[in-house]
Amino acid sequence: MAWTLLDRTRAMTVAPFRLGMLIPEFPTQTHAFFWREITALRAAGVEVHIFSTRRPVEGCPHEWAERAASETTYLYPPRLSSALLSPRDFPGMAKALAYVSRLSVDVKQKARALGMLACAVDFLHYSRERKLDHLHGHSAADAAHVLALCRILGGPRYSFHLHGDLPVYGTDHAAKAWDATFVAAAARPMQRELIEDVGLPPERTYTLWMGVDTDRFVPPPQRVESPRGLHLVSVGRLHLCKGHVHTFAALRKALDRGLRAHLTVGGRGPHEQEIRQSMARFGLEPHVKLVGPLGEGAVIELLHGADAFVLSSIGLGEASPVAVMEAMACGVPPVCSIIGGTPDMISDGAEGLLVAQGDEEGLANAFLRLGQDVALRERMARAARERAVRSFDYRETGRRLLDAIHASRAPQRQAAWQGATPRADQAAA
Repeated sequence: MAWTLLDRTRAMTVAPFRLGMLIPEFPTQTHAFFWREITALRAAGVEVHIFSTRRPVEGCPHEWAERAASETTYLYPPRLSSALLSPRDFPGMAKALAYVSRLSVDVKQKARALGMLACAVDFLHYSRERKLDHLHGHSAADAAHVLALCRILGGPRYSFHLHGDLPVYGTDHAAKAWDATFVAAAARPMQRELIEDVGLPPERTYTLWMGVDTDRFVPPPQRVESPRGLHLVSVGRLHLCKGHVHTFAALRKALDRGLRAHLTVGGRGPHEQEIRQSMARFGLEPHVKLVGPLGEGAVIELLHGADAFVLSSIGLGEASPVAVMEAMACGVPPVCSIIGGTPDMISDGAEGLLVAQGDEEGLANAFLRLGQDVALRERMARAARERAVRSFDYRETGRRLLDAIHASRAPQRQAAWQGATPRADQAAA
C-alpha cells in the first residue's frame, strides 16, 4: 500500500483523520475484535466515532462493554430531526429512493429498506456535525445499505468489511458497493466472491483479518496437565453452524477408543437446547461442560488450561475465526474444519490440524493424535503462538485497515476507478 506511516503522521499534524465506524448491534460477546481495532486506530492518531444500527438484544460480558456502549451512537430509531432535509439534499433523496426501488427484493424488504434510508439520513447529519472524513462498516448486510445510502445523500466516502460468505448477507451486493472506495474480506475465499460474484475490480478489494491482542493473549508460564486427560476447549456461539454435534460425535468415538479427554464449551446462542440434547444423546454429560458466555479474562484463563482448541463449523458464514486466533496466541493448537480462511490461518500438521467439514472420524483421529503425542502438541503450540504474533496482532491488522482506507482515497486511485462501478443497473449513480 502506498500510504506510509510518515504520510499518516504528516497528515495528522494538520488535522486528525475522523473515521465513522458502523458496527451492527454493538457491543456483543463476539465483538471483542472490533474494540481492539478501534483501540489500535485511536493509538495511531485516528479520531474514531462509533455508530451502530441498534442496541444489542443480548448483553456483553467484556469489561470494556459499558464504555463501548456509552461511546456508541445508535442510528435506530433515527432522530426526528433527521427528517429535515435542506434543499441541497433533495437530489440525493431522489437518487436514494431510486436505489431502494431498484433493489431485487420483495415489497416487504423494500419497506424495510426505507427504514434504512431514515437511518442513513440521520447518519448523514451526524457525519456533517462531526466532520467525518470516511465511514467504514463491519457488515455486508443492512449496514452496507445504510453506508451506500448515506453516500448517495451526500455523505462521506465509505468502505465496508465482509465477514463471511456473501449469501449470508442478503442480496444486492453490487448496489451496496456501488461507490465504496474498497470492500474488505475477512478471508481470501470471500475476497474471491467479491471479485467473481459481485464484479468488483481486484484493486477495490482486500483481504483484511481482524486481530488479537498478543500481549494479553499469551501462553501460560507453565501448562499444567489435566488429571482428566486431554482438555479440549471450544468458544463461540451456540449455533448449529458451529458443528458442536460433530465435535460431540468425534469425542464419543475417541473416548470409546480409549482416549481420556474432556471438553469445555464457552458461549451462548439460539441453539443451546439442541446442543445440550445432542450432548446427552452421545452420553457425554460426564465429559462436556457448557460454561456460558465469557469475558476476555475468562477466555484467557480457559485457554491457559487447554491442550487443544476445537472449531468444527459447517456450511456458510465462517471467515477467519478470531476465537482460533486467540487460541493460537495462547499457544493452544487448533483442530479446525476446513472452512472460510482456516486453511490460510493454519498449516495442517504445523500450527494445528485441519479436517473436512462434518468429518467426525477425522476429528476423532485428530483428538487421538494430540492426546497420545505430547511432543506434537508442544511443537504445534509453539508454532501456533509464532504464527499469531506474526500475522494476527491487532495493531498490525488495524494498521492494514488504515493503510487500505488512505490508499483507496488517494486521488490517483479514485481516478483509476471512475467508470468501474460494478453492475451499474443496480446502482443509483
